[in-house]
Amino acid sequence: MTPEEAANVGHTGWLLICTALVLFMTPGLAFFYGGMVRSKSVLNMMMMSFSAMGLVGVLWSIYGYSAAFGTDVGFLIGNPFENLGLTDFMTGGTPAIEGTAFAAFQATFAIITVALISGAIADRARFGAWLLFAGIWVTIVYSPVAHWVWGGGWIGEKIGALDFAGGTVVHINSGAAALALALVLGKRKGWPKEPMKPHNLTLVMLGAAILWFGWFGF
Repeated sequence: MTPEEAANVGHTGWLLICTALVLFMTPGLAFFYGGMVRSKSVLNMMMMSFSAMGLVGVLWSIYGYSAAFGTDVGFLIGNPFENLGLTDFMTGGTPAIEGTAFAAFQATFAIITVALISGAIADRARFGAWLLFAGIWVTIVYSPVAHWVWGGGWIGEKIGALDFAGGTVVHINSGAAALALALVLGKRKGWPKEPMKPHNLTLVMLGAAILWFGWFGF
């Protein structure tokens, strides 16, 4: 094995470790949010985060990765049909293995970005409506914004912005969506007259600890 090949193996291995760490943050977020809400909403709240892992993971594999990192189309979006279903990665050699690891790593960012939004609609949204929103949002908002910043779009190429850990793609993006949903849905029924204390602070601390640990891969 040449030094270059050894470096590639090490790079891919570390990328896979980071992928596992960032993916681990989503269950941590589920515990954190689940502990913060009232007991009647804990299952719905936690399932919003866990469902993001399945739904966003599938959409990202089919067309989301290509829309974010495909060949640039007018600095606005990547070609969503360029690597449909990650088929090129599945039939290639070593470079394809590295590409698959990168696609998986980026998928974990898409997943947790969607999950972050759910905290803004605690006690106020049905699970089915959340799934519909999550699928649409990751398609028409997250993937294009990821392309703008990380995939050769106008923010990264024209403005020259640097975003190494999702300050724009993850945090501003999810924060803006969360604010919009909170404004549309309004406050929870009974608030502020009724006390709405966290039902399980142990879950909150467990979730916070998992998020803290997973951040090493972020």
